[in-house]
Amino acid sequence: MGLTGKHNFGSIGETRVTFVEKGVDVDRKEFLKTLLEHNGFEVIIEEESRKTEEEPQLYTVAVTDMVFNPTIWVFQRKLKTLDGHKVTQDYWNQKTTSTNPHYWNNGKAE
Repeated sequence: MGLTGKHNFGSIGETRVTFVEKGVDVDRKEFLKTLLEHNGFEVIIEEESRKTEEEPQLYTVAVTDMVFNPTIWVFQRKLKTLDGHKVTQDYWNQKTTSTNPHYWNNGKAE
């Protein structure tokens, strides 16, 4: 799902939620859960149904804060990493562990 700009919300069980990402693997689920809980959100995880046992298990990650929009929080730099730095788009997408504040690279190696 990634950062789409849309505010996706609905329900998991009886709980109204804002969907953060759907169809994520276990590693992505754990990354998002840890990051969001560190930032004070109540995270709800739902296992998605599989057609066969051979398919990998995928998950839906959601928070109970109905006004949370991941895109806004990342680009307004409201989220913090576990070590206190601001979350960037590339950090959110797990492309890098660098929290350099620039959204572009300008050809320089990090």
